[in-house]
Amino acid sequence: MDSLSDGEPVIRVQQSGPLNGTVRVAGAKNSVLKIMAASLLWPGRYTLRNVPRIADVRWMGELLERMGATTTQEGDVLTIDVPEEMTPEAPYDLVERMRASIVVLGPLLARFGEARVSVPGGDDFGHRPIDMHLRGLEEMGVSFTTSHGYIEGRVERLLGTKVLLEFPSVGATENLLMAAVTAKGTTVIDNAAREPEIADLADFLNAMGAEVQGAGTSTITVHGVERLHPAEHTVISDRIEAATYLVGLGLAGGEATIDGARPDHMEMLVEKLTDMGMRITATADGLWAAAPARLRSVDLSTLPYPGLATDYKPLLVALLTTADGVGIVTENVFAGRFRYVDELVRMGADIRAEGHHAVVRGVEVLSGAPVRAPDIRAGAALVVAGLAAEGETLVSAAHHVDRGYQDLVGNLARLGARVELVAGT
Repeated sequence: MDSLSDGEPVIRVQQSGPLNGTVRVAGAKNSVLKIMAASLLWPGRYTLRNVPRIADVRWMGELLERMGATTTQEGDVLTIDVPEEMTPEAPYDLVERMRASIVVLGPLLARFGEARVSVPGGDDFGHRPIDMHLRGLEEMGVSFTTSHGYIEGRVERLLGTKVLLEFPSVGATENLLMAAVTAKGTTVIDNAAREPEIADLADFLNAMGAEVQGAGTSTITVHGVERLHPAEHTVISDRIEAATYLVGLGLAGGEATIDGARPDHMEMLVEKLTDMGMRITATADGLWAAAPARLRSVDLSTLPYPGLATDYKPLLVALLTTADGVGIVTENVFAGRFRYVDELVRMGADIRAEGHHAVVRGVEVLSGAPVRAPDIRAGAALVVAGLAAEGETLVSAAHHVDRGYQDLVGNLARLGARVELVAGT
């Protein structure tokens, strides 16, 4: 396979189980990246704790540094020094690596009245337009032009207004929220995203002196303030990472304690996994879970929070591949996010995908095969699928996994999985 001959990292997985032990979940990737962007709103020194050591954090740090900031990470503590003078531009070579870069647009416009941001890239699972970001910012007074692959925005002073999102977009909610904190007057974001990461960002902004109310509900109210100040903040734990260990447990069987997990952020997932036959209970610092030798199939539909997150879906499709029965999976958030299905089929899965739907017929056991990770969560799904596959599974393009997981291989190994990171040959 060509993907195994270019020297890139490969994750080797062998059939494993039952799993047993304890792992700890790191800070949430989807939260810390936006909080890092929010530091652009005001000069000074910021201290963030529970920050995962992952590629996306490094890249966001590089983006901030390209604008003039300084970032330093020691362990799980990230320090950001934001200067008075900065270059409000996010260049193509950094933005193309990860779509989350678009959230610098709101804070740059709020602080400098101008921003030049490359049209974002990131994971390859379908077209995700940023029209809602731009439309909402235009309602706050911004004028945009696009040329040569860049979005350029200008505004004399952002003005508070009422913005109704046509869909509860996480990115649009975050951009508008950050833009609104120093806008003149009050901004109301209706049909706002309700994810825990939105509430975490709002907590950070309020620690900076912002006046944000209603984050975590569908209506967010922001009273603009004249001044902010640097802040310290502890990032919430990563619910998608916690879900990955739960799914690995479901595929391999056994029991495990996942410290740092937040069951209150994962209620729909916990309900679905319980329906499939897992036992999950809250602990003082996370959750405990146990899985029988084989789970039973259920139907799944992704929805905005508090529904089943689209980031869970590749993991849950992998889990259904060996469950007893037939499960129908419906994608309601992003089109085209079934591109990993062919890789699971290479491993012996019985999946038929068409449009927004996939029908997964459980098989007794998967078969190890060389596969390629198309994005972060699909890569993790292929790794945990390998736990239930006879023989050896080689997951190439493992750099995708490094973008979102601090030590997926190490943590799975600590639970007894037969998994290791090897160099491509």
